[in-house]
Amino acid sequence: MAAVDPRIIIEEFFDSHDLEYEKADDNTFLVTLPGEKKLQTHCALIVGDYTLSINAFVIRKPDDNAAAVHAWCLTKNASLYGISFATNDVGDIFLVGRLPLVAVSDREIDRLVGAVLQISDSSFNPLLELGFANAIRREWAWRVSRGESLANLDAFKHLV
Repeated sequence: MAAVDPRIIIEEFFDSHDLEYEKADDNTFLVTLPGEKKLQTHCALIVGDYTLSINAFVIRKPDDNAAAVHAWCLTKNASLYGISFATNDVGDIFLVGRLPLVAVSDREIDRLVGAVLQISDSSFNPLLELGFANAIRREWAWRVSRGESLANLDAFKHLV
């Protein structure tokens, strides 16, 4: 019995979960996962010769406390399923993971994509607090001075 093409499994998963995606090429699927704290997590699933990799952007390079941000991510890595925090060459923070192609199934895609969504969303505010507290304070002050809404900064009012 021949194995099912992992690309078909990925497409069927996205379709069955009403996730809009596009194919950058025959082996690369781009999907935007909806969240609550991090409203969107942009994610790429890439089918390689032997593995499926997943890469999701979390936050840009921290403005402040980069060592504390990295330590927080490394500590968090110990409890994650199938993914881990990583940085790219400019310091932006991603979630990355790999799965052998023989293990690609609807259930494993669900676990992997679910882990990315849950961790990206639940980590977003703590990472912003650690890495962008000064920018948040400046934004808060600017909005107050102009009478602008503070609604989407409410989670960070303890920083000001």
